[in-house]
Amino acid sequence: MNTEVIAFANNKGGSGKSTSCSSVAAALAKQGKRVLCVDGDMQLNLTLSFFDEEQAFAFAKSEHNTYTLLVKDAPARACIRKTPYENIHLLPSSTLMSGVEYELFTKWQRETILRRALEEVRTSGDYDYILIDAPPNLGCLVMNILACADHLIVPLEASPWGLFGLANMFDFVESVRSINASLSLLGVLVTKVDTRKNYYKQTIEDLGRLEGVHVFGEVIRLDSSIEWAQDNSKPVVFYRPSSRASKEFATVAAEIIALCEKK
Repeated sequence: MNTEVIAFANNKGGSGKSTSCSSVAAALAKQGKRVLCVDGDMQLNLTLSFFDEEQAFAFAKSEHNTYTLLVKDAPARACIRKTPYENIHLLPSSTLMSGVEYELFTKWQRETILRRALEEVRTSGDYDYILIDAPPNLGCLVMNILACADHLIVPLEASPWGLFGLANMFDFVESVRSINASLSLLGVLVTKVDTRKNYYKQTIEDLGRLEGVHVFGEVIRLDSSIEWAQDNSKPVVFYRPSSRASKEFATVAAEIIALCEKK
């Protein structure tokens, strides 16, 4: 199997990107897949999904993280850390990523820096999946992430504001295809679902009217296990395997495997 690179991106904050990325990684790992997670956000949420705050900030201050990979040409392999979980490695982020847009702007072929930086890791055969957590904007960094990816998953909150800006996201994807023609939209993953509210059904209906947009068959419901897992710096799939959220992410991971095998 080739290494599949999947970006989790949405220009709207609060959509559950980091939670989805870390939880899908954990679910894939439990199914025996080797996964590299790449934290592309200055908020360090993906890093904090696997390590406590002290360790996350130690990575952020080091010379080996996503920032130094992009800006200082740090070797990708030197930036990769083993997590406490079998089959999952992490390339941590840095708070310096807050200024990375300006620094990327001055670089040669700036849109493909991440793709070139990860090429050796991608082609090594060490990983079945590389999952990249993108920041909530449509800047040069997100363009880098999508230019590096084979597939895109858009986590989308089932709320009145969840669909806001989705058209802009899809327009941005089309612009990235001038750099990465093979980028595919793997699907929209509906998150933070409260089935007691009618807006959840409206969200699903609205998405169903979008031509050519796959919506994952499973949704991620509101579950306090997710918040407790975050508080303990663990993916919910490992923190509470019997929780509803863990089972939902396992179903999503199985669908991702099936979709990637079809591509």
